[in-house]
Amino acid sequence: MATLVLVRHARTAETGGLLSGRREGIPLSPAGRSEAKLVAERLAGVRLAGIFSSPIQRCRETVEAIRSTRGPSVPARPEVQIEERLTEVDYGSWTGRELKVLAKDPLWTTVQRQPSAMQFPEGESLRAAATRATEAIRDLDSQFRDEDVWLAVSHGDIIKAIISDASGAPLDLFQRIVIDPASISVIRYGSERPTILRLNESAAGIASLFTPRERRTSLFGRLVGRE
Repeated sequence: MATLVLVRHARTAETGGLLSGRREGIPLSPAGRSEAKLVAERLAGVRLAGIFSSPIQRCRETVEAIRSTRGPSVPARPEVQIEERLTEVDYGSWTGRELKVLAKDPLWTTVQRQPSAMQFPEGESLRAAATRATEAIRDLDSQFRDEDVWLAVSHGDIIKAIISDASGAPLDLFQRIVIDPASISVIRYGSERPTILRLNESAAGIASLFTPRERRTSLFGRLVGRE
């Protein structure tokens, strides 16, 4: 059974404030570049049989940092393959808007309480986004041998959907999962069932959860965690 390393892209200047969605031209912030370097160093000793990324710039920058950082005993890593099915949710007319404003929209309640029923205005449904992402992961995983480790870099809400599927939980419960910028989650897909080996591991450490900073608005987690 192959092992999947899932990484959320590092931080941009919009993370936690605006719903960036599929907009391009949004690079990693200075803090995000530091995060990408840290996650790359944490994975430097891992042999990767395949590397896949969402096409969005913030994911491509994060994955390139990981690909180019490897330990002396790790062979040259494969080229990054862009996987369109791992792209961000199409938030339609919500794209680019402030999260604190969107939280007042009547549809916000649907996002929080019944995400499987959410269809973003002029955009994609959460169910469709979850389906394409989980199908992509299972299709890709089937290409690898049992001992292989492979990497996918995507977006918080997409990774939450993948984790939810692996856990056997319905989509309507995926708001209970938090996936932070530049965090690592690991899933092993076995013949009987997937096993979640790591969830939302961050170089920031546990102490960062309790640092008194401005609270972060998460589209699928209300006000959660700390930036």
